[in-house]
Amino acid sequence: MSEYRFDSKVFLSPMAGITDRPLRQLTHSFGPGNIISEMVAVNAISRKNAKTYRIADVRDENYPVTVQLVGGEPELFADAIKLIEELGAAGIDINMGCPVKKIVNNNSGSYLMKDISRAAAIITQARKSTSLPLSVKFRKGWDNNHVNAVEFAKMCEDCGADWITVHGRTRSDMYSGCADWDIIASVKQAVHIPVVGNGDIDSPQKALAMMHNTNVDGVMVGRAALGRPWLITQIHNFLEQGVLPSSPTNDFIKEVMLKHLAGLKEYYGEHTAVSLARKYVCWYCKGLRNACRFREKFVLINDIKQAYNSIEEFFSTLEEEEKE
Repeated sequence: MSEYRFDSKVFLSPMAGITDRPLRQLTHSFGPGNIISEMVAVNAISRKNAKTYRIADVRDENYPVTVQLVGGEPELFADAIKLIEELGAAGIDINMGCPVKKIVNNNSGSYLMKDISRAAAIITQARKSTSLPLSVKFRKGWDNNHVNAVEFAKMCEDCGADWITVHGRTRSDMYSGCADWDIIASVKQAVHIPVVGNGDIDSPQKALAMMHNTNVDGVMVGRAALGRPWLITQIHNFLEQGVLPSSPTNDFIKEVMLKHLAGLKEYYGEHTAVSLARKYVCWYCKGLRNACRFREKFVLINDIKQAYNSIEEFFSTLEEEEKE
């Protein structure tokens, strides 16, 4: 087992199709926070699938990136981890919490909470295959009749995990309802390795509340960071210095949106960048005046220049309205 020290108590949650290189770079640009990649399928990376290979390649990023792997076949993890190491990973995280049907049906993700022997074999194989920090992300349990997070956490520790992340929902909960912070606290009490808590953290104050209520070593932020990539560092600064952030100005949001669009363009090319930007623009504009009308227009745009101009025009209109 390798010694692992967090650079921050705050983690950006791995989210498939979201925490790609442009978002990771943007999030890191605001300051401290731990970065985990979107999940990489071990069967695809073992075949050197070109798309998966590119997702896993973090060599050009000038900050540590933990790469998350997902899969249900223990024997595939050795080769996959070797490739991940060559592609610049600073750590390995194993996804045993994804509730999505196609992942679960592949005997991976949160399915593994029903098959602890398979999960143990995967972690054991991963531990044998790397000296990098190794972590496991899992849920409260399969459903409320099968809550086994404490047992699962002990297994992760026994098999060599350096730290674990617990999402306080079951697989059957998906992302609905409230996260159970009590189960996270129980996990923390049951193991000796660091525990990161995940679920319902959408502000610096909520992060501090989880730290106090569960005694976890860190917090992980997922959906709340969508359209707010600065949130990770804001929470870090609050936990470390007690400094509450001011609300972002419209100018600030506009500049972040433009910077994100530029990052998408550089990484994916113009056409794909515009397509991907549609979902991000919806998140960035949440709560802004006339955002609904702007989103309706933006999702129809297929040209990068139009995308830039549309963002500029929207925020110019906001500025003019505020002066009236």
